[in-house]
Amino acid sequence: MSGLTSTGSECIPKNSDLQCDPIIQKYGIKPQGLTSYILSLEEQRKNDYPIKGSPGCKGYIYTECDQQRTDSSPLFGLDCEMCLTAKGNEVTRVSLVDAQGQCLLDELVKPESRVMNYLTRFSGVTKKMLLPVKTRLSDIQTRLKEILPHDAVLVGHSLNADLQALEMIHPSVIDTSLLFARNEGRRFKLKFLAKAVLGKEIQCEQKLGHDPAEDARAALELAQFFIEQGPAKVAELNLEMLLTTEKLAEDSQNKAALQPQGCRDQKQLNEPPHLSKPCFLDCLQVTGQKPVLLGRQGLDSSGLCQSNLSTSNKQILQRALEDVPLSTFSIIQFSLGPEYIASHLLALCEQVRSKLADMLTIYAGPFEEGFCLHSVKKEFGRCGPIQSLTVVTETYKPYVCIQYEVLEAAQLAVESLNGAEVAGSCIKVQRPVTAAMLDCDDLIKELELDVENEGVIYVAGLKKSLTERDLQEEFSQLKDLETLFLPKDLQSGKHRNCCFLKFQESQSAADALEVINGWTVKGRKLRSRNALASGHLWRWIWQMNHSNGKQGGHILYEKMEQLSDSEQDLRKKVKKLDHHIKKLYRSLQNNTLCVVLFPGVNSRHGAQPGLGLMAVKDDGGRSAH
Repeated sequence: MSGLTSTGSECIPKNSDLQCDPIIQKYGIKPQGLTSYILSLEEQRKNDYPIKGSPGCKGYIYTECDQQRTDSSPLFGLDCEMCLTAKGNEVTRVSLVDAQGQCLLDELVKPESRVMNYLTRFSGVTKKMLLPVKTRLSDIQTRLKEILPHDAVLVGHSLNADLQALEMIHPSVIDTSLLFARNEGRRFKLKFLAKAVLGKEIQCEQKLGHDPAEDARAALELAQFFIEQGPAKVAELNLEMLLTTEKLAEDSQNKAALQPQGCRDQKQLNEPPHLSKPCFLDCLQVTGQKPVLLGRQGLDSSGLCQSNLSTSNKQILQRALEDVPLSTFSIIQFSLGPEYIASHLLALCEQVRSKLADMLTIYAGPFEEGFCLHSVKKEFGRCGPIQSLTVVTETYKPYVCIQYEVLEAAQLAVESLNGAEVAGSCIKVQRPVTAAMLDCDDLIKELELDVENEGVIYVAGLKKSLTERDLQEEFSQLKDLETLFLPKDLQSGKHRNCCFLKFQESQSAADALEVINGWTVKGRKLRSRNALASGHLWRWIWQMNHSNGKQGGHILYEKMEQLSDSEQDLRKKVKKLDHHIKKLYRSLQNNTLCVVLFPGVNSRHGAQPGLGLMAVKDDGGRSAH
């Protein structure tokens, strides 16, 4: 089992590496209004911004935006493309966007002096494009003065170069190359920030040159993200580490490209070069953040990180209690010991499998002799994808045993079909009555309250002919709908007859539930309820149901019978291990991200998929799982 920790932002301890982040050192932890990020006069002077009254700015046009700035002042994104002339850098294209990303100005500009180099590779501007252009720099200066309100704040990336080329002076600017601060005066490129922070690809190599409207919009959105999220959230992105990862990947790719052809055999020549992925621990080392690695086995990272080996779980725990709270990132590996081979763990995994199988299974009946099984399958199939359906004939009247693929489907069947008339009979719907299922209702309630399921609802009864686009159009009228997740069969690639809808607000999800239940789409009535299992758990359940064939299951059953004498000892070991993990968890600071991993097993006794549990430590309330 492994634990992973990463410190949160709301309560950053003094010894945390986050305190050393240049963004935190410059702006503090708490979010502030936009006026806190406007460059001071001294910062503008230091970074070569045109300043009113400065000797080098003679003849520059002042925007006359002198009104007092507030946190409600409007933001405008500005970017220019330049060419090289006898005079120096002159503007060839100007773009201005408002706070909503709407383009207010996008003009080509004819330079005053003779063009020496159009810099087409960067600007995308060619001689042919500028031939019919009549617009001059003075026209753009007038347009900008007309568009900008008196309290406007301009946003750009290295905006000093744009204003110098425009020969304009503006008193209030936010420079994203300085906003996302780095040590030693270094700056992140706009292309990198757009991808790392916004998840957007800009300045693509396929395009000829940069699109100034795209760049202006990206810089504006970066500033808006910084202002809305605050410095701590931005620091948590760990941009230095992301940049290091990107550089390591580029280096690996370059090395592969430079590898002599003679070093590869004919088979390798017909395959793309293998690119080794940079290790996350390597990235931490490069950025100066030494992780804590504790365990019985070597956890080295390509020789960069020295493992701390211990002889027992108790010793590992003692070291972890001392070291983990002081580290940004930790990996702790506990072990049940070499005497517990894979087959012992399979017995434990089988208990989890059995519990989930019972929760996915419902019994329905009684039915009359000769009832229509197709009608039953059709009715219960409207609750969600069915894994298997069998008729139980050992009872006085026949019953049907149905195992679903998702927890929501089984619960929906219990809630909506218990007491309903199906195939001509008034039936009862229930889960298996076993000792393991006594707490089923409590588990269902806990799953519904899980933070990851907040604002998420499950919808069943979809026709399989519907595409994701069809569903998006159908559900677009629902208020605050954020995303649609359409589970697909991992073998066939076809979607099931269900989907999950995530809303921005819990109340919007509750309102959607009332609307969707009974809603007809393409002739099918929909059924809906609150979500119980997140996407990754849905995938794990699917793997659990498909990982072992009949033969593998038979071998497992026989092996479990042989292990019955040692099972009690195994339970004691696991209970002790659980105690260690709880003790370590309690020692962590609030807002620490914790991940517990149960590795999967592949052996001659069978195979089991792994399982991961994640939570954010919070002593004041329920953890966010």
